[in-house]
Amino acid sequence: MISGRIVVDRVSRTFRVYAKPQRTLKDVFVSRGRSGMRDVQALRDVSLTVEPGGAVGLVGRNGSGKTTLLRVISGIIKPTTGRVEAGGRIASLLELGAGFHPDFTGRENVYLNGSIHGLPRARVREVMDEIVAFAELEKFIDLPVRTYSSGMFMRLGFSVAAHIQSDVLLLDEVFAVGDEQFQRKCFGKIAEFKNRGGTILFVSHDAQAVERLCDRAVLLRGGEVAFDGETREAIAAYRRLLAADANPDELEAGLREWGTGEARIVSAQLVDADGEERTQLAAGEPATVRLVVAANAAVRAPRVSLELRDDGGLVLGTAAQDTAALGWDGGGGERELRFHLPRLPLAEGRFHLRFVLSDGETGRLLHTLDDAVRFFVFPAGAQTGAVLLDGEWSMQEIGAPAPIPRA
Repeated sequence: MISGRIVVDRVSRTFRVYAKPQRTLKDVFVSRGRSGMRDVQALRDVSLTVEPGGAVGLVGRNGSGKTTLLRVISGIIKPTTGRVEAGGRIASLLELGAGFHPDFTGRENVYLNGSIHGLPRARVREVMDEIVAFAELEKFIDLPVRTYSSGMFMRLGFSVAAHIQSDVLLLDEVFAVGDEQFQRKCFGKIAEFKNRGGTILFVSHDAQAVERLCDRAVLLRGGEVAFDGETREAIAAYRRLLAADANPDELEAGLREWGTGEARIVSAQLVDADGEERTQLAAGEPATVRLVVAANAAVRAPRVSLELRDDGGLVLGTAAQDTAALGWDGGGGERELRFHLPRLPLAEGRFHLRFVLSDGETGRLLHTLDDAVRFFVFPAGAQTGAVLLDGEWSMQEIGAPAPIPRA
């Protein structure tokens, strides 16, 4: 088998699921076969080939079989039917902290993971400093990993997988945790791996990450291959699957946009009175939301909605507008929409905006862009809390002072 080549030939995988686990021998006899057992088929006759140096994204809804397919390719589980071959050494990051012992230090876990991947201790020692520096854990590498945050877990796991000189790299939602700076470092390391001729299989709900990294994408639906081809087309098909949901479950895994795609929000910005893009604003400062929307020629004038959310996702306010009332004639092309706030009604905190384009008559979801604009509001005076209560006090005498009763 050529190093870096992956062949998945008519693979199916079935799991046996029990409604109630049988914990004792007595339970088995008492149930008399009435265990509620059923077979769940996670993969159905899946076939694909990835040549050395290829970068392929796996997209699809939760439960479509993406992670199961990666586990089959990595050898963690065996297929029920079919054949899987992967040439060379495989490095995988399929689960946050997978393969880490919570009571071992970060350094001990690096040696443990290296041995799992077949690396001699001397080789792990050679790259130890690089792994620690990349993960930015110099101060914590000799502490037990049970004391690590989820972000520290992810950074160490990714750093180990990226430094073991593998031929195949399997990645499952590795960017769901971590700040933007580390995500850029990860992309750089993955691009370096790809340029060396390594093969990548990448699972993510982040369409931008898939488009940026992968030349090809496979859409899984119900455990079957629904599309295999150009990345942009696969992402468009995936977004159409989500068009019926206002808040898909996949949001927690990093999903940012979905819809039929007949009209799309191309860009979204928050600008000040001078038209300059801003990510920090003072309480009560004027601000304008600027959207660029592209639509197909056959699309009716859409309805645009805006949701203001705090850092925890709580909706603080909404605004909506039928674009037909603004003069949208239903033709195709790009248009710029603006929503102006004379005084930003926020006092202090971190916030983000979600935008929705829908059919003005049927309500069909055309495009949702979640977490589209992030910004920070700092107090301009003594304000506290999220909402700016910008009102005026007044007083009026309503009669002679009443006697105050004695106690």
